[in-house]
Amino acid sequence: MSLTPMMKQYLEIKEKHKDSILFFRLGDFYEMFFDDAITASKELEIALTGRDCGQKERAPMCGVPFHSADTYISKLIEKGYKVAICEQVEDPSKSVGLVKRDVVRVITPGTVIDPNMLDEKENNYLCCIYLDQMGYGLAYVDVSTGDFFTTEVEPENSNIIDSLFDELGKIMPKEIICNDFIYSNESVSLKLKQKFECMMNPYHEWVFDFDFAEESIKKHFSVISLDGLGLRDKRYSIIASGTLIEYLRETQKISFYHINKIIQYSSHNYMVLDVNTRRNLELTETIRGKTKKGSLLWVLDNTSTAMGGRLLKKWIEEPLLDKKSIEYRLNIVEYLVDNLMLINDLKTLLKEVYDIERLMSKVIYGTCNARDMIALKDSIEVFPQIKAFLSATNSKELLDISYELDGLEDIHDLIDKSIVDDPPFSVREGGIIKKEYNNEIKSLREASVQGKEWLSQLEEQERIKTGIKNLKIGFNKVFGYFIEVSKGNIKYVPDYFIRKQTLANSERYITPELKEMESKILGAEDKMIALEYQIFVSIRDKIASEVKRIQEASKIIAKIDALNSLALTALNNNYIRPNINTEGLINIKDGKHPVVEKVLEEGLFVPNDTYLNNTDSRVLIITGPNMAGKSTYMRQVALIVLMMQIGSFVPAEEADICIVDRIFTRIGASDDLSQGQSTFMVEMSEVANILNNATKDSLLILDEIGRGTSTYDGLSIAWAVIEHISNPKEIGAKTLFATHYHELTELENKINGIINYKILVQEKGEDIIFLRKIKKGGADRSYGIEVAKLAGVRTDVINRAYEILQDLEKRDESKSEVAISVSKKDTSKNSNIDNSLQLDLFNIKRSKLIDKIKSLEVEKLTPIDAINILYKIREESKEI
Repeated sequence: MSLTPMMKQYLEIKEKHKDSILFFRLGDFYEMFFDDAITASKELEIALTGRDCGQKERAPMCGVPFHSADTYISKLIEKGYKVAICEQVEDPSKSVGLVKRDVVRVITPGTVIDPNMLDEKENNYLCCIYLDQMGYGLAYVDVSTGDFFTTEVEPENSNIIDSLFDELGKIMPKEIICNDFIYSNESVSLKLKQKFECMMNPYHEWVFDFDFAEESIKKHFSVISLDGLGLRDKRYSIIASGTLIEYLRETQKISFYHINKIIQYSSHNYMVLDVNTRRNLELTETIRGKTKKGSLLWVLDNTSTAMGGRLLKKWIEEPLLDKKSIEYRLNIVEYLVDNLMLINDLKTLLKEVYDIERLMSKVIYGTCNARDMIALKDSIEVFPQIKAFLSATNSKELLDISYELDGLEDIHDLIDKSIVDDPPFSVREGGIIKKEYNNEIKSLREASVQGKEWLSQLEEQERIKTGIKNLKIGFNKVFGYFIEVSKGNIKYVPDYFIRKQTLANSERYITPELKEMESKILGAEDKMIALEYQIFVSIRDKIASEVKRIQEASKIIAKIDALNSLALTALNNNYIRPNINTEGLINIKDGKHPVVEKVLEEGLFVPNDTYLNNTDSRVLIITGPNMAGKSTYMRQVALIVLMMQIGSFVPAEEADICIVDRIFTRIGASDDLSQGQSTFMVEMSEVANILNNATKDSLLILDEIGRGTSTYDGLSIAWAVIEHISNPKEIGAKTLFATHYHELTELENKINGIINYKILVQEKGEDIIFLRKIKKGGADRSYGIEVAKLAGVRTDVINRAYEILQDLEKRDESKSEVAISVSKKDTSKNSNIDNSLQLDLFNIKRSKLIDKIKSLEVEKLTPIDAINILYKIREESKEI
């Protein structure tokens, strides 16, 4: 048996889209067949049925209504599937035989444009990576807004993969396409998938060709040279960007001319923040729960528009390095802070602005409706008022913004004159164009109204003629207009009534006169609906042709909103304007952690000072018990510096801060089991990254280095790391170093630039109170048992811990042995166990190990060599 013509058509189209679930349009439904149906029914939790396909067995089938398809598509995209939308591409009423169908768009996680499927204050990036042994090119686009960026790492850069991951950590793409060189590297590709939890697929290798990519870019942007796009000599960026454009062309099936600008940037223009630092500082989401609440973004985001929210998030992800650019933002924030009425006026107006960027993508894709047009009009309506408020200021920066902002009055007037104020959702059912806008629409609408008035008169006439008081004229799409009479009044029906339909409680009739008027009314309405749609498309196309102007105005509105948000946050939290110095100084008086301060009740957060410079106060070694606030303090310093570099006021009484090129953090412990790495290996990898990439202009936040291994190994590593980073000839970076190794406090007297600090604790009998205050000096105790007691550890365990601690302290004084008494309870179990466990510290093997350590030429070792040797020493020590 052969397949039915429709099923043949389905399989031919499916053959071209094997990697997608095919939504095949049949009337008012999208149907799925065979394996797609089985997968979709399971994922969407809808019924799996069957359909005759010309074969012996029915084809598995499931379907979803056309009008609610977006909900189902969204669910599949969230689960990591691609969806190919197959539509009828000709009018069924005019086709002969099988209706032509074709895929009009492939929706993937990175090409979603429906606002209902997106987080309004987050970009949805599709990313293309081109990688070879010498460097990489990275291009990424948010199809829903038209934003397109590209960057590359030049061949001389030796940390290609690290740099790539740093950039990806900033943009967090929803989908990655790449060349086979990176995809076939299992270690890198697996790490990419797991780190960024996104769809990742290799793309046609032949597309990653320089000449092809160059032509692809020229064709899309309608240019004869790439120099004007900032891509001269940017081979990697060109290949990545051209490939990305080709992928969009293949999946979107339209001319996506809202992507009309490509921004080529260098990562050297922004503070470098690796993935670990972004996570540890909780810039845009918390470590636990991955929620916005509890992050720095949560504190700073008082934006009124989705566009402003996305821009503010981007600023946090890309702190500036240029002093002039930072002060530009600070000047505006300061002016707004000093003019509270202006902040409130702007916020009131900005609340009226819809997400114009994403609305315009719907205009370009042809999926917008008349309500979207009204939203655009209402948004633009406040632009002149915003311009007026800004132009009335004496701020040079705000005056410039006012001058740059296009009021878009012509766009507003076009929509205002043409579209009704409260249009229906559908653009194919009429009622969307004002009758005054078009004479033919006016005539047809009047004809329709007159026809319906005639029907009303006819209804009254027939009631009088027949004496049937409840006689009424109705309408449905099957029978058109009809006269309805209840069963009890059928005996009064005249002969010229023609029975058309029998219902349970009534009969429906028609008359020649009624049918004649129906033809006139419906003819007018059909013409009117078709004409209204035609006019709407014409208006949509006019607005689409102005997409660049509208996008540029939207960017300015987003900038105003983001800056207004920073000013409002500063006012609400009593932040101050930081001073920017070029002397390498970080001097903060009464600094606070912006998130912790907001979470606590007012007045409970304990502020602290910070002083770091490039000479006599480069490294602060911070000691004190767990839970005392060391990590909070160090993070607070990093966040204050970062806030300054995005142009924000900061939580402090005074702040004089230099620009830092990178912030590194080594905080917390975690295994990376997928890469076969232990907690300690992860820690050492992060330390190696810091030692290899930090500069004298970096800020290092290091918490408990070395705690993932034995005490002596850990202490040795921590000691060596501090020596290296504090040495101006090696790194000389400003560093906050928290530790429980009290021996490290000796370095203050050995190395210039190292200062000891401690978190103050107040003892009350056997209890302790954390004062959260930091001051110079080293702590002599860790208060670990006291913290365990606060955590609710059993009293008998706490008491035993005190006994062991006293034993250890006594043995430590003798420097000759460590003896821990075994409890009577344990001894009674085995009479052969001695009352103490002796550990000889001076056996032969240990002597050999000590000699080996003494013979090391430390001054010739690199940090990595030192760590490798420590590993070997650690293994040998296990035999002792």
